[in-house]
Amino acid sequence: MDIDDDRIKIRHIPFDPLHPNRNQVQIAADALTGEPGILDAHAASPVVLRVTYDLFHTKLAHIEQALIELGLHLDAPLTYRIRRALWYYTEDTFRANLRDDHNQIDCTKKVFATRYDALDHSLRDHRPEHWRRYL
Repeated sequence: MDIDDDRIKIRHIPFDPLHPNRNQVQIAADALTGEPGILDAHAASPVVLRVTYDLFHTKLAHIEQALIELGLHLDAPLTYRIRRALWYYTEDTFRANLRDDHNQIDCTKKVFATRYDALDHSLRDHRPEHWRRYL
């Protein structure tokens, strides 16, 4: 299976080190293993999860949201939040560029249709043609 290297992402997700449940990383790794798009998930340290995933099938925002929904507590130092925002943006952009269903002709039609809908059409006479002749 030949996969483009740009599609495969490796991220380290930190968990709250002060949380009473010290087994959060292992729970997260077990939950992510076998999910679509997740190639590997294992503990890099007691509080950091190393995830390898295919960007075509999933993205970091979905992975972190799934972990939060499991009740796990992610750590969010300032540097990680800045990196996370950048990763979210680049992954969304990459996934948008991967889509093949983006057709230029269809996009142009949508632009003109949106412009037409935005115009004021109040000056048009909506009466049938045979009613207009009586005035």
